Amino acid sequence: MTTRKALVVGAGSAGCATAILLAEGGWQVDLVEIKPAVTAIGSGITLQGNALRVLRRLGVWERVRASGFAFDDLGLRAPDGELLAEFDDVRTGGPDLPATLGTYRPELARALVERAREVGVRVRFGDSCTGFEHAGPSVAVTFVDGGVQHYHLVVGADGVRSSTRGLLGVDLETRPTGIGIWRAFVPRPESVARTDIYYGGRCYLAGYCPTGQNSLYAYLAERAQDRTGLSPAESLELMRELAGHYGGPWEEIRRQLTDPDAVHYTHFESHLLERPWHRGRVALAGDALHVCPPTLAQGAAQALEDAVALAEEVLSAGDATDAALEAYAARRFDRAKTVVEASDQLAQWLLDGERGDVPGLMARVSELVAQPV
Repeated sequence: MTTRKALVVGAGSAGCATAILLAEGGWQVDLVEIKPAVTAIGSGITLQGNALRVLRRLGVWERVRASGFAFDDLGLRAPDGELLAEFDDVRTGGPDLPATLGTYRPELARALVERAREVGVRVRFGDSCTGFEHAGPSVAVTFVDGGVQHYHLVVGADGVRSSTRGLLGVDLETRPTGIGIWRAFVPRPESVARTDIYYGGRCYLAGYCPTGQNSLYAYLAERAQDRTGLSPAESLELMRELAGHYGGPWEEIRRQLTDPDAVHYTHFESHLLERPWHRGRVALAGDALHVCPPTLAQGAAQALEDAVALAEEVLSAGDATDAALEAYAARRFDRAKTVVEASDQLAQWLLDGERGDVPGLMARVSELVAQPV
């Protein structure tokens, strides 16, 4: 029997997870990443239970849990820091997993790449593709060095501005949502043992998420502005000024805001690719397909769920057939669309100053994602 070969482009959550599952299913897998090493933009990441369920399946849950910070509830605060409400969060990964885990993005990235190597994935950094040509039961892939290799499946999991998507000639408009977010990675105050969200005040919202025993990432969401001209020191001072409008644990977090290199600013964006999600034997996954504001903290979870559905359909079929890739998109599209639209709606309510049914919307999404993909 011919050994099936797959190429996965992009070593983020969707790419690593797809590579791991295909390799465990007996495929020979190459994973290429254009960056020169394991990196992850930003600071911390919030992982909901349905993401943790996939990480356990991938064999990295214990590693990620050891370096992260798990919690099961959520707080709402007024801008002055007054605690308004506390809620038990939904354990969307099942009763034996935490509702939420915060972790340092590079730690998650390293755990996934290490696991990929453990199961036999051949990982190459500083490499990318320049062209695809379907040749019968395979795809001829040209790499940046001019070399050509043949694969039975290519997966483009290379992010919001996916070069794989571009090489396929797939048009997709990524639109700004109108919100910009400041993020910083700082030491964790002892008083912070979960996420608290502050609505209103100087920014649309402010919040924080513990990412380890000694670390936390904090964020402030404002109307999107061009901040590219600011120096790192100016960015730090602006985030400190905005943070000064919030009380409670934010007072200590603000005192910890001393490192210009720990501050990042990005804009919320959104897109969703209509089906089909493949062209021939080249399929897309993760942010290359769907991206949304982090208002539901479902970005990584949705990318990981893509990997599960894609790998299961291909392994079940024994090949990257049209039927298998169509089944993958059919399993994922409505679910991803619901998450994107709900995340966009939450962001729009912030922009409009509208008090929409936030609890109801979040409950509906939680009920959906609590069911395995």
